Amino acid sequence: MKNKNFMIKQQFSSLLSLVLLALLFSSCVSNKEILYFQDADTYKETTISYRENTIQPNDILSVTISAAIPETAMPYNRNVGMSTTKSIEMMKLEGYLVNPEGFISIPVLGKVEAKEKTTSELEAAITAALETGGHLVDPIVTARVINAKVTVLGEVNQSGTFPFTEQYISVPQALGYAGDLTINGRRDDILLIREKDGVRSISHIDLTTANWMENPEYMIRPNDVLVVQPNRAKVKTAGYVGSITTIVSIASFVLSAAILLTR
Repeated sequence: MKNKNFMIKQQFSSLLSLVLLALLFSSCVSNKEILYFQDADTYKETTISYRENTIQPNDILSVTISAAIPETAMPYNRNVGMSTTKSIEMMKLEGYLVNPEGFISIPVLGKVEAKEKTTSELEAAITAALETGGHLVDPIVTARVINAKVTVLGEVNQSGTFPFTEQYISVPQALGYAGDLTINGRRDDILLIREKDGVRSISHIDLTTANWMENPEYMIRPNDVLVVQPNRAKVKTAGYVGSITTIVSIASFVLSAAILLTR
């Protein structure tokens, strides 16, 4: 009887070990799945193409109008005479919100269409309106989007919405704001959700190849959303095994129960 129980225990232990090994190997991730820009050694130098982003509804703009005689430009600016040292949040409150129809309201000038224009094109449009309307001579107009942000979701260390003040940031920079991908993040198929000129699109990003950096979508646009999908190891373990600790705990429990039952 003792020999029989001993053999049962051995068989059970062997079977349990095989099951645990299968679970562990199924949750392993290969280097090809976690390394960025794997063909970087063969990447050739390319010229970076900077494309200006177009203004979208709900953007907040900072617009400043100046002239050779500063006093003549004062009526066309908001909050003239206040401190020039302002936080970004204060600038947002005082900025020009692009309404759903794509217009902003400039003092004296009134409504100016901003939608689907770059900031350079908006500057040129306001300058032309000031000159042709006889408002100012040789005005200088500067415009800038001040509420640019990118949202990063999924398998990253710190998901959230991140504001940025630079005119151009790349996808790797945006992922850096989120603390990089976790070990469970899928590097070869990151979703990019983008709304541009009234059209929403979804594209796929492969960060395992350096050649992807030549893609026009390498640069982030304001309000982009990046979604990092879980890799196959994460998907396989989801729902029944959460971590190595969980595997060990289950194994210990089952083995203890087996020993008790075969005594």
